[in-house]
Amino acid sequence: MLNSSRIVAFLLTTDYARARSFYVDTLGLEFVSQDQFALALRANGNMIRVVRSEKFSPAQYTVLGWEVLNIESAVRDLINKGISFEKFPWAKDERELGIWTAPSGDQVAWFKDPDGNILSLSQHK
Repeated sequence: MLNSSRIVAFLLTTDYARARSFYVDTLGLEFVSQDQFALALRANGNMIRVVRSEKFSPAQYTVLGWEVLNIESAVRDLINKGISFEKFPWAKDERELGIWTAPSGDQVAWFKDPDGNILSLSQHK
C-alpha cells in the first residue's frame, strides 16, 4: 500500500533560520515553505518537515540519511562546505574521511546538523 508513496520525514530544530541555512544553503535541499508549524523542504521528491521545539535532546542515532552514488566525493564536497564528519570508536576501520565500511561492503559517513541531529550519507553495494 505505501510502497508507491513518498516519504515525509520530520526533524526538530530550535532555530528555523539556522536550520534553513544549513539544509538549503549547505546541503542544497529545496525550500518549499515555512509557517508557524514547520519549515518544509524537499529532497528528490521527498518532503522533510523541520519542526521548531524550544528544547529537545537530539537522538543518539541517525535520524535522516541520503543514499549517494559516490560517498567519497559527497563527503569531500560537504567537508569543503564546512561540515565535520563524526568518527565513532566502534567503527575501527574508518578511513581518513570518516567513512565506515560495514561487513556487507556498504559505506556510511555521519555528520550533524546545527541542532545535533545525526545525519548520514551511504553508498550501498
